[in-house]
Amino acid sequence: MERKVLFELPSLYRDNFRVTGLTFGSGKKSLCIVGNTRGNEYQQIYICSQIVRKLRELEAKGRLCPGHEIMVVPSANPYSMNIEKRFWPTDNTDINRMFPGYDLGETTQRIAGGVFQAITGYEYGIQFTSFYMPGDFVPHARIMDTGRDYVDKAEEFGLPYVVIRKARPYDTTTLNYNWQIWDTKAFSLYSATTERIDEESAESMVESVLSFMATEGMIQRRGHQGYRSQVIKDGDLVAVRPYVGGMFQSGIRINQRVLKGQELAWITDPYDGSVREKITSPVTGVVFFVHNRPLTYANTAVLKIVPGE
Repeated sequence: MERKVLFELPSLYRDNFRVTGLTFGSGKKSLCIVGNTRGNEYQQIYICSQIVRKLRELEAKGRLCPGHEIMVVPSANPYSMNIEKRFWPTDNTDINRMFPGYDLGETTQRIAGGVFQAITGYEYGIQFTSFYMPGDFVPHARIMDTGRDYVDKAEEFGLPYVVIRKARPYDTTTLNYNWQIWDTKAFSLYSATTERIDEESAESMVESVLSFMATEGMIQRRGHQGYRSQVIKDGDLVAVRPYVGGMFQSGIRINQRVLKGQELAWITDPYDGSVREKITSPVTGVVFFVHNRPLTYANTAVLKIVPGE
């Protein structure tokens, strides 16, 4: 394993800002894995640390296949993580909305530009990321639909779902989108949690990445091949939205099968505890996403369901 600084930014008041990459093997640029770009993505950096640990074990046993370079970038935003702030501390901008970056731009544009320059040219790219809304997910792989067809590669992760997301204008500045524009087959992997470490979910994500690498001939390893992935479009997911805001209390969990008309959650009044709304399922299917904050607004998706009888 080789550890190197990919990008460094001087600081006036504390140690320099550094983005570090850990490289395994040599040869063609086969795979780059990126962890957190936001300061609250603790599960994401933890998953990357466990992938690094597994790769070091495989390297010690001589089970990395020759001719492949694999790079892991556990964190692209250590400053925000140090102070537990999701976005860049000084101006609250999102690094994952700044790609491909600009070396003469604002701070986060410079960071995105420096990181992107170091991680381009790989055949495959994996980003462990989080959703813009707080909540827990069924672990899945997500591909931005930019006209490139490599869904079969996403199925090699062996995760329950592969979600195809239609690119929107604001997606054009994300890492996933720009990786694809620069000819890297990019996958966004979503773990069950973001702000807390979930060991079971993290282990399944590590296994999924190792399964992908083994299938692509980067490592020599036998193990559980995971699920036969169900491919769905982002628009297929049924969003469940309350009519009123208040305290959110859920009676279900991710990956749970629910029936049409089943009572799933409640919105209660934060002052007197009365139930303001009972949320029922509009369809029969599997719970894909559950909001995990105490409060919610009206007309905000608190649940998403994969429909299916």
